Amino acid sequence: MLKNWINIFVYQIKNNKLFTALNVLGLSIGIAGLIFAILYWNDEKSYDQWNPNKESVFLVANQMDATTYWASSSAPIGASIKEVSPEVESFCYVNGNYDNEIIRYNDKKIQSQNVLVAQQNFFDYFPYPFIEGSAKKGLIDGNSICLSEDLAKQLFGDEPAFGKKIILQNQVVVVRGVYQLDKKSIFNPSCVVNFMDLRIKNSIQQWGNFQYILLLKLKNPAQADFVTKSLAKVYYENMTLPRAEDQGMKPEEYIKKFGQVIPHLEALGTIRLHTKTGGLIESNGNYQLLMIIVGLSVLILALSIVNYINSATANAVKRAKEVGVRKIIGASKSNIIQQFIFETAIISIISILISLVIVELSLPYYNVFLEKKLVIQSNQFYLQLSAIFVILVVAAGIFPAVYVSNFEVLKVLRGNFARSKSGVWLRNGMLIFQFAVASFFIIGSYIVHQQINHMNSRDLGFKGNQVLNISYRNVYGEKISNNFRMNKYEQIKNELHRIKGVQQVAGGGFVLGYGAKSVISYHHKDINIDGNNVPVDFGVLEMMDVKLAKGRFLSPEYSQDTINSMLINETALKLLNEKDPIGKKINWDSKEAIIVGVVKDFNIGNPGEPIPPITIFHFKSVPWFSNLLNNIYVKADPTTMQQTIADIEKVWSRKVDSNYPFTFDFVDKEYARSYQNYVKQRNLFSLLNIFVIVIALIGLFALASFSIERRMKEIAIRKTLGAETNVLLKELCKQYIVFSIIGFLIALLPAYYLLNKWLENFAYRIGISVYPFLIGFTILLALTLAVVLSRAYQATKVDVLKYLKYE
Repeated sequence: MLKNWINIFVYQIKNNKLFTALNVLGLSIGIAGLIFAILYWNDEKSYDQWNPNKESVFLVANQMDATTYWASSSAPIGASIKEVSPEVESFCYVNGNYDNEIIRYNDKKIQSQNVLVAQQNFFDYFPYPFIEGSAKKGLIDGNSICLSEDLAKQLFGDEPAFGKKIILQNQVVVVRGVYQLDKKSIFNPSCVVNFMDLRIKNSIQQWGNFQYILLLKLKNPAQADFVTKSLAKVYYENMTLPRAEDQGMKPEEYIKKFGQVIPHLEALGTIRLHTKTGGLIESNGNYQLLMIIVGLSVLILALSIVNYINSATANAVKRAKEVGVRKIIGASKSNIIQQFIFETAIISIISILISLVIVELSLPYYNVFLEKKLVIQSNQFYLQLSAIFVILVVAAGIFPAVYVSNFEVLKVLRGNFARSKSGVWLRNGMLIFQFAVASFFIIGSYIVHQQINHMNSRDLGFKGNQVLNISYRNVYGEKISNNFRMNKYEQIKNELHRIKGVQQVAGGGFVLGYGAKSVISYHHKDINIDGNNVPVDFGVLEMMDVKLAKGRFLSPEYSQDTINSMLINETALKLLNEKDPIGKKINWDSKEAIIVGVVKDFNIGNPGEPIPPITIFHFKSVPWFSNLLNNIYVKADPTTMQQTIADIEKVWSRKVDSNYPFTFDFVDKEYARSYQNYVKQRNLFSLLNIFVIVIALIGLFALASFSIERRMKEIAIRKTLGAETNVLLKELCKQYIVFSIIGFLIALLPAYYLLNKWLENFAYRIGISVYPFLIGFTILLALTLAVVLSRAYQATKVDVLKYLKYE
């Protein structure tokens, strides 16, 4: 029996080469799209799922206002919550950023970009397997360091690393352990050093100094809500009450006017994709992009399956007599169903194999697109692939098989089955579904492009096309003073000014497109504002062509500008509700600051985010601002730009920092990268749009071909009676135009609703007008007519006698 099925299947392929190829191609594209989505899904979902603490370890996320969440926590909170709440087993502070440091061993020097500063119990929270030493004693004191296996090999080769002394940040540390960095996590450090205990000790009483990431391990994860309430109590007693007292208010009155910090706990296993904060050490996963990829990939596969079903049911007409004869000679209904499911299974296997080839060839480009290293390798993936096969066979095979098995023997053998209306309504319905999906993608692609173009064309409030942002490694250490940092910066500034082509030089404690590095609340009358602090040197705002709305810029001509002068932006001015803010005194972090100017709003974050209230100070006006000086901006003559950059690099390597490579970027290009996630979504939508259109056209081509082939005798008779070609073309295309209109109308509401939801991610967004829908319908109709007319025109040019003498 199996051999017979195979022979019949091979015979059908030989007689329907084109349509079999189209079916396989459509399914292969749909499966390939879903495989790409599965690989991305598996990778994102794998973060910290290996960790046995994924449900008991929680990140303390602090809600600062209605929309702002910080991952950083005040230093004293960890010890306080452990004392207050018996459900807290332990706490661990971790630095909010990796350090980019040089590690020295004898004459060897290695640059490591992922140096993590953490407390000694870090490996209790993230139990990476140790191959030297142990997790418990790896960070036993402030002189201990643990290395990843790769870093240890770079430093020591095949020699044991344990016990060896290396130099980090001009301090001798001892290697207490070597671990394997073979798991995906929100922390993937090349080495971990225990400098955190000293830092916590130095800032233990700084309530409100949200500086370090705090992790809590709970004895019972189910008590997370109880611990959250305990945290809220700690915040209330140590921050809200003292601040209310300083303001001479009752706590309730203070909270009503100025708000309060509200803590939340986020389980470790959910942080990668679902954290509300934006300050984690590794970049957060893009849950929206993940769901878009998965959702659209499933939709494309569904479209491919619909194509296959349409083609299979249409092709069933040709196989009607075969089924009738098989039934006459004793084949049962179940036997025929099994045969057609078997054929679908073979088609599915072939399609899956071709899709794997497509994925393997395209995977390098996909990895570049997602900035990942995905591979087709895991037991989980092969199980998912098996599930895809089963879904294909069930979804694409059962209905056509049942449909064919229900053919009436007598009607089939009489030869009039081809004129039956059976199954036509379903094929038409599926064709309408294809038109609806294609309409959604065409409209969506246009709107997404419009929004990204809107972001690109908006006035950002600054210009940085000829401005270099040079990454500057500031100097730190217990014995390093703020004055020392500023003096070193002034020396660098003077050296850069001597280079030919350099027009302006100024430091800034910010990177445009990535937001401010610190936020501090300030008060004026009864108004409280969370100001994004932008520490600057004189001239940096003018260099970026930031416009002034009122007052003046900071200037070296005014001595007070390095003491207590500040600028605000227009957003902050609106919140202050002051018509004439110049000269007004502000209570900023218990310090009196005077507003000397208001700058027009400029995008410090990416253009998808609302512009926050910004406060601008000179570095010297707040001593610890010198810690944030990690960027030096240089405006250069565009006519000698390349030579100027080369000269800056020489000076930098010789007189500024010989240990680290000179790195820079143009401000405008750096800013553009800050919203690459949205650009990726645009490119993804465009790519999937092409796939959908190709699959839909394949289905339309196949169905139109079958439909026209069934009407060939009618066409021959009409031509014999004198029908003109244009009349025949109109008659053959009419139903497809109607179907495309119905499909377009069905897609209108979902397209409007879903794309409107997507646009809600943008503070500055386009409105959805009628034009995308008109353009979408025009493109859909044009593609439909192009396919159908090409097939219909061929049909009108056939030999009439061939079909008139048929039967």
